Amino acid sequence: MNPHTIGVVVIDDSAFMRRAIQKMLEKEPEIRVVGAAASGEEGIAMVERLHPDVITMDVEMPGMGGLEAAGAIVSRRGPPIIMVSALTRDGAETTLRALEAGAVDFIPKPDSALIDIVNVQRELVEKVKHFGSRGAYLRAMRETTRIARATIDAAAARVSAPPPPRPLARTSAGAFTCVAIGTSTGGPVALSQILPKLPAGFPIPIVVVQHMPPGFTRPLAERLDASSKIDVVEGVDGMPLAPGVAIIAPAGKELRLRRGSGGVRVVLDDDPHTSLHVPSVDAMASSVADVFGSGSLGVILTGMGQDGVAGLKVIKARGGFVLGQDEATSVVYGMPRAAAVAGLVDRVVPLHVVPRVLCELTGTAYAPT
Repeated sequence: MNPHTIGVVVIDDSAFMRRAIQKMLEKEPEIRVVGAAASGEEGIAMVERLHPDVITMDVEMPGMGGLEAAGAIVSRRGPPIIMVSALTRDGAETTLRALEAGAVDFIPKPDSALIDIVNVQRELVEKVKHFGSRGAYLRAMRETTRIARATIDAAAARVSAPPPPRPLARTSAGAFTCVAIGTSTGGPVALSQILPKLPAGFPIPIVVVQHMPPGFTRPLAERLDASSKIDVVEGVDGMPLAPGVAIIAPAGKELRLRRGSGGVRVVLDDDPHTSLHVPSVDAMASSVADVFGSGSLGVILTGMGQDGVAGLKVIKARGGFVLGQDEATSVVYGMPRAAAVAGLVDRVVPLHVVPRVLCELTGTAYAPT
């Protein structure tokens, strides 16, 4: 195989779906499907034999399901896994668990009449190209000696402790009145490392945009709520913002805010085909800045593309502050990089440091768990 070709193994119990995914991928000359398996067990054996750069994995299969197969491959330090999920409650729940187990991302199953096949193909190809190039690099790295690997691991362990925090750009903590978090690829896991670590007394509201298909944001909110001391909910039109409550924008709706006599409330709108992603970080962050001004605290996390740059510009123009995830802990250093290159990020920190810094910036006692 050409060293520049990205090799993919497709694992799905449906012969139709295996062919459909193969056709989508092989329209790109640099992608080749090197194997197709009809079960989790067969897929694991095929991955061991063929050493692909990327795997697509059906979530729901008889016998060993996608969650178990993904877990087995991740435990063996296999290639990146992109889950292929049905737009059902069970599919969403299992997909979120697979991401927690180590799958890198997911796409909606392309046989559904409820989704845009052209967009799914574009998204699938984009993700395979991104993770495939990383997969080829990692595959080459496996050829290094055990001594070199031990040296790298030891060096990584020595630098794993977070650096001491830099002084605040503000003269006083606690001046912020709303947190605006934007994320995409890698976001569900990133959010699970942030929201559950915030204390019950977190003093200001949080608004979150996570790029996801319809049907996924509510299970995500419920999983985060179950593990968090703060409340985490999917947004509803007219819902009031409240301290210590994180509102996740529902998929398929733009989330904006409006201040009225009863306080600040959520406004959900249909997108007038102006955004690549719905909800968009740009629309949400711009609205947070318009309502909260210099009290806006933006957080940009892992994700492909540059959604968030326009919205964070508004936060900065209103006198707000922007926190960015670093490259080392980002699944995809796209959105944080775009914001940093645009000069919008005041402070860059590893993912595990974000909760502590949010508490620091809001004058809240941080008690890591």
